[in-house]
Amino acid sequence: MDQARQLYGPSLRYFAAAAAAGSIRAAARELNVASSAVNRQILWLEDTLDLKLFERVGRGVKLTEAGEILLAHIRRSFSDFDATLGELQALKGLRRGSVAIAAVESVCDSLLPDVVSAFRAKFPGIHVSLKVGGSERVNRFIVSGEAEVGFTFEPARDHGLTVAFQRDLSIGVIMRPDHPLAARKQLQLADCIEFPFCLPSEGLSLRKRLDAVLVTLPSHRKTYVEANSLRFMRSLVKRGEEVIAFQTRFGIEDERASNTLIFRELDDPPLRRDRFAVVISANRALSLAASMFFDHATDAIRRQLSESDADMASLRA
Repeated sequence: MDQARQLYGPSLRYFAAAAAAGSIRAAARELNVASSAVNRQILWLEDTLDLKLFERVGRGVKLTEAGEILLAHIRRSFSDFDATLGELQALKGLRRGSVAIAAVESVCDSLLPDVVSAFRAKFPGIHVSLKVGGSERVNRFIVSGEAEVGFTFEPARDHGLTVAFQRDLSIGVIMRPDHPLAARKQLQLADCIEFPFCLPSEGLSLRKRLDAVLVTLPSHRKTYVEANSLRFMRSLVKRGEEVIAFQTRFGIEDERASNTLIFRELDDPPLRRDRFAVVISANRALSLAASMFFDHATDAIRRQLSESDADMASLRA
């Protein structure tokens, strides 16, 4: 993106820097230019467009609605230009470029480290950057152009998104091997909530699925804890003898291998499907680097899920 910023006119570059920094003075320091130069370019841009792009708030600036629209355009433009540069470099026989990805936490914990490590070994000249967030944030990163490939659950129906790969995963319960439910091969949510349990925060796709079943149950004990981090909940389960939590199979590969935690799929029909998806923009083509990363990642996901399916089948046998 640095080359794109250098080639684009100063007014757009200075505007984007001020929006990111929230201050004209901070943007000037980042750009290594005078504050007056940044301010002059922004005023020129506002005069040219005949629109107010910033509200001056104290010593800082806040984007107006027009400013938000312009910033989204600039980000898409910079992203598209980066993709073009990567393709031009590929024509020169260079394995250079960059790919920006976004993912939910559980995928970052288990799948992506191996995927990125193997990809970098194959393409050492390609820079990979990662943004982590909930499913909705991952969607926004893709639509805004801040990321090219997203790994998420239950992707939104958005005209700016394309679901390029998807797989339905069962939701299950995780617990310690010495938990009273550990010996049972078939479980429903009603069995689990007799014990202290952790719930993902509202707004997460996993929580929506669980709530659909919880509201049908006559009563249940108070939630042990509620959090937006699956990693945190796994740590609590390890420390509490009867504490349990809910998630998909992603994220607990190491714990299952070491028998620190066990995973049991839940039989409740609404919990048999949590849709995992790899999403890309519907409005922009992938850069060469992002296209190579997408192919590499989806191949790795297919292999891992096939192996996991075999493991789960052996547990049910």
